[in-house]
Amino acid sequence: MATATLSRLFARDRGGRPSPFALLVANPLSAFGLALLTVIVVLVIATPFLPVPDPDITDPANRLLRPGTDGHLLGTDHLGRDLLSRMLWGTRVSILVGLSATLMAATIGSLIGLVAGYAGGRTDSLLMRGIDLVMAFPYILLALAIVAVLGPGLLNALYAIAVVNIPFFARNIRGITLGLSRREFVDAARLSGASHAEILFLEVLPNVLPTIVVTMSTTVGWMILETAGLSFLGLGAQPPQADLGSMLGEGRKLLFTAPHVSVVPGLMIFALVMCINLVGDGVRDVLDPRLKSGALAAPGAATRVARETVPPAPSTDVVLSVEGLRTEFHVGSRVYKAVGGVDLDLAPGECLGLVGESGSGKSVTALSLLRLVPTPPGVITGGRVTIEGADQLAATAEALRRLRGGRVAYVFQDPLTTLHPLFTVGDQIVEAIRAHQPISRAEAEAQALTLLEKVRIPSAKARFSAYPHELSGGMRQRVCIAMALANDPDLIVADEPTTALDVTVQAQVLKLLRDLSRERGSAVLFITHDFGVVSELCDRVAVMYAGRIVEIGPSGDVLDAPGHPYTGKLIDCVPVLGRPERRMEAIDGLPPSVDRLPAGCAFADRCDRVQEDCRHGDIPLDPFGPGRAVRCLHPLQEVS
Repeated sequence: MATATLSRLFARDRGGRPSPFALLVANPLSAFGLALLTVIVVLVIATPFLPVPDPDITDPANRLLRPGTDGHLLGTDHLGRDLLSRMLWGTRVSILVGLSATLMAATIGSLIGLVAGYAGGRTDSLLMRGIDLVMAFPYILLALAIVAVLGPGLLNALYAIAVVNIPFFARNIRGITLGLSRREFVDAARLSGASHAEILFLEVLPNVLPTIVVTMSTTVGWMILETAGLSFLGLGAQPPQADLGSMLGEGRKLLFTAPHVSVVPGLMIFALVMCINLVGDGVRDVLDPRLKSGALAAPGAATRVARETVPPAPSTDVVLSVEGLRTEFHVGSRVYKAVGGVDLDLAPGECLGLVGESGSGKSVTALSLLRLVPTPPGVITGGRVTIEGADQLAATAEALRRLRGGRVAYVFQDPLTTLHPLFTVGDQIVEAIRAHQPISRAEAEAQALTLLEKVRIPSAKARFSAYPHELSGGMRQRVCIAMALANDPDLIVADEPTTALDVTVQAQVLKLLRDLSRERGSAVLFITHDFGVVSELCDRVAVMYAGRIVEIGPSGDVLDAPGHPYTGKLIDCVPVLGRPERRMEAIDGLPPSVDRLPAGCAFADRCDRVQEDCRHGDIPLDPFGPGRAVRCLHPLQEVS
């Protein structure tokens, strides 16, 4: 059974992600801290069985022996006691006291935080005012005061350190619980008839437990240090009992005549606290949801590019040219080919619709244009993205910063992820303008008001000072469009900007985008699931499946006579007004996982026209009439 447990710690999960232990040791500092801590813990556990003298036996004849003396590896103290023995036993005591104080503070503090955050109201106010009262005193002075009242002693020092650290846990857990107690799963538990205790300990506690564990792992070292500080002052361990703090206090008087007496426990305190903190940092990283994927670094300012070959530069008569774009996500041992070789271009004033099922690679393609895919785990492994005649995959971070929000603007699906909740919408538009234009704030505010009026925000001057939560979903999206248009972009990338809106507001936003695009001559890459939107807004449409474009051409031609079976099935899923007899079809099966793409056509397993040659080789995107191309060996229509 122990062997199976160890194998789970070291093995990767079914998704190919590293195990928690593998993630921990992948961090060099955490691995070093864990190795050192393991050595220290093994030594202190084995101390009673090691051939070392009794730590409390004095031998004045052998006092202050230097390290390396025969029989005394680390020398002796002023009473002739063996320093190695006292250090091992003292470390044992310090670790036990530190762990006990941490458990006590975590249990009491977390319970207070859970009750206060869940109950709210007067209970919250009463508990938090008590915590504030404890926090009003400097924690070291408060610990000294508690020990002074209870009397010197290691147990009293433990109580004092635990008490002064309770507010740290209570405040952290209360804040998290306060947010969780308003979540839908808690409301569902209440409706199911669960008691407050059941909700608190079965629903809320499991969600805050990782935070408690991380907080404990990062505070054990400080608890040991604080306990050693009290012992150093003579308020902790009392003679003849040894802990690291009392040993350090005894050696301070001999710092110049026998420095080893204080250096030995001092080095052990340093090593112990350092390795515990390093392991605590590693545990925090392992429990981070994003780092569980195997990434051990924060995302950079631009997606990493690791392409072997660069396609030749295209002509510059288009706003955007994409050739052979490939973007992958490296998660553990698996490689997810989210974008598997995309080719497209956009002329000035043109609107291209990018259509496909969820997970087909549309958003990743859009984010890859300006290297906005987070790295790690995202990596652009091939292709070229040309904007304004320059390859953006080779651009510097500063060049990308100037382009983002300037010549190229994005409008995302959820405006609340774009707008900052703590700033007014006017201030955010002004910031977008001044980031790319050297104008005064007054001029930027005038431009921002003009933009709000242009996107048909009612009472634009009053809404200028509104916060995002004070606006409806449609108005927030209009504000995002205004920000996108702030610097007269040549290219607007709209990633499903109308999906979360009702039909009336959706139609208004679509009309607004179409009118503004034609007025300003901006090219638009419009990502959507809706062929109705494509027919209303887009000049051309590109259909994506499993990270590749399977059909591209003028919107009217593709909608009237689709060439790829996948395009045909997508169109068959759309209801048509005035034709109640028309049966809507569903596409059987699911798209393939992009880390295990089949050979040949990725749609073959779901296609009713599949033949043997569809399952072999690479299916090219072949011409299919004027301005059209289809990635299919057996298309629905004949080439015209």
